[in-house]
Amino acid sequence: MSTYLGIDVGTSSVKAVLIGADEHLIASATVKLEVSRPHPGWSEQDPDSWVSATFAAVDELKAGHAAALSAVAGIGLSGQMHGATLLDAADKPLRPAILWNDGRSAAECAELEAACPNARAIAGNIAMPGFTAPKLLWVRKHEPEIFARIAKVLLPKDYVRLHLTGDHASDMSDSAGTLWLDVGRRAWSDELLAATGLTRSHMPELFEGTEPTGRLNASLAARWGMATPPVVAGGGGDNAASAVGMGAVGPGVAFASLGTSGVLFVSNARFSPNTDGAVHAFCHAVPDTWHQMGVVLSATASLEWLSGVLEAPAPTLTKGLDPQPDGPSPVLFLPYLVGERTPHNDAAARGAFVGLSPETDRQTLTQAVLEGVAYAFRDCLRVLNDAGTDLDRAFAVGGGSKSEAWLRILAAVLNRPLDITAEGDFGGAFGAARLGRIAATGDDPFETLTPPPIARTIEPDPRLVPRYAEGYGRYRALYPALRQAFKNGE
Repeated sequence: MSTYLGIDVGTSSVKAVLIGADEHLIASATVKLEVSRPHPGWSEQDPDSWVSATFAAVDELKAGHAAALSAVAGIGLSGQMHGATLLDAADKPLRPAILWNDGRSAAECAELEAACPNARAIAGNIAMPGFTAPKLLWVRKHEPEIFARIAKVLLPKDYVRLHLTGDHASDMSDSAGTLWLDVGRRAWSDELLAATGLTRSHMPELFEGTEPTGRLNASLAARWGMATPPVVAGGGGDNAASAVGMGAVGPGVAFASLGTSGVLFVSNARFSPNTDGAVHAFCHAVPDTWHQMGVVLSATASLEWLSGVLEAPAPTLTKGLDPQPDGPSPVLFLPYLVGERTPHNDAAARGAFVGLSPETDRQTLTQAVLEGVAYAFRDCLRVLNDAGTDLDRAFAVGGGSKSEAWLRILAAVLNRPLDITAEGDFGGAFGAARLGRIAATGDDPFETLTPPPIARTIEPDPRLVPRYAEGYGRYRALYPALRQAFKNGE
């Protein structure tokens, strides 16, 4: 009986999962990664650390589940999006990869849109510092000797693919986050590439997330005991792969992810951009499907920051709250610790507490942080609505969804039911494994990528909905009031 392997190249770790033909989880392994911040606002990683972590994770699976690993017929890849991995002609990294949460290229975003006035129409997105293309303009300007040696630009998961198969390949969903893709046509845009001094020769070959891009090389197949080298699927960017894991591939199916960053994700049958509200409009990891999402850069990262300041573990902070809050905190929190994408597209924005008093305690601050992130999700829903997209309900996923208080706050702030799945891991690595299965079997993704069972639903508390609507109004007033102060502090 065949098995399938999913590998998720995240920011903080690489995770590998092994699933059976019936998609039950056989085993998983996680290897941590380090992020380097050499200057304020910078975020980098060593690309080879992704490869060594991937190999270590799969080695761990072999140590405990050799027979199941030997039966792998398909491998799928998921990964952190937008990371600029610059390779020379020998496929060696020219410098550390510049990551999705790196804010150094704000000025280059304006330069890119000036060089290509049609950029937003083609890419369906505003040029933001997190995207890959502006990072290349920064390198061209500040590290010209490195830029001159670039032979290929790969995304993080695709650098791992290179070491698995030897192929320069990527999928539509991850590539849509580069700002070089014509997202409506699902093809590289010569116009956008030219605006950053590149051509198609610098880009990998494009595939749908469900398509095979190649096979695992023979030496790795032997290392992991696989008699027949498995196919490697195109895979997906982390959010699209998570959507595949959740079965969010049909139009209107949505999820709210409370991870390091926060994402409100909705699957679409057509390309539906709204650049005015900084909505991301990307290709999905399944054919002829797109998705929209609003992105909150610091979701659980905001809670982890407070945890560090208060020197108390994050789970301890949330467990100290009433799981059924009776109303908003008297303190407001802006979760813009590293800037914000949706709806402001402002790399200079920063976090803030407003309303502190002598009575403010640890619980008050914790609740304010959870609410600030929830209000940021409400901003995402508002601009999705402006783009003509609404959602009746959403799956709640990610580490933050383990907090009952946070779920109840988010349900009330969004005024939408949140569905909680039965026990199981339905994240990016699981979605990648599902894509690996489809690449190996040729099954119809729309028939087989079904949602997991719902264990329970958090309904919006009618007592809290109007109170949080009022709180959201106060929250929305904060950013305009503080925007100049943020700019003055750059």
